[in-house]
Amino acid sequence: MEVDLQKETALIEAIFYLESEPLDCQALSKISNLGLEVVEAAIENLQEKYRSDDSGVDLIQISGGWIISPKEELWEFLKDRYGKKNDNRLSKAAMETLSIIAYKQPITRAEIEAIRGVSVDNMIRLLHERTLIKEVGKKDVPGKPSQYGTTKEFLKFFRMNSIADLPKLDETESERFELAR
Repeated sequence: MEVDLQKETALIEAIFYLESEPLDCQALSKISNLGLEVVEAAIENLQEKYRSDDSGVDLIQISGGWIISPKEELWEFLKDRYGKKNDNRLSKAAMETLSIIAYKQPITRAEIEAIRGVSVDNMIRLLHERTLIKEVGKKDVPGKPSQYGTTKEFLKFFRMNSIADLPKLDETESERFELAR
């Protein structure tokens, strides 16, 4: 017997429109007072609904939660008006530093500098202020330098569900991320 979940699916869809952060199934269940299985079925219904060509949005998974977002092919038309133009832009140096942290985490400031060949104090400060990176521990060497890694904000910024979604590096690209000896 197939259960009609129209009202439940509509409720979950409305929650997505009202919330600005990605929500996992447990959070959706708590907010909606619906069971986990019902929430999961509603998510499947929404994914099916948004798959059609006449929908301008997708239900995507980002940093472990779900969020409604414009379809990727429409973003080019929308980003000038709705994207956070200059406050979301990162300089080439910031992107380079962030890439090194993302691929090599956990990594210390000195290790990043050895790869980049320049001081990264300002870049680390900027990326930390933007909450794209955070201190994830101390390296067990003399001086106990801080180690850095990416955050959930990093995943949201780049629309990824997990760090495993980073593009794979080929051999040449991978060599660029090795510490200078």
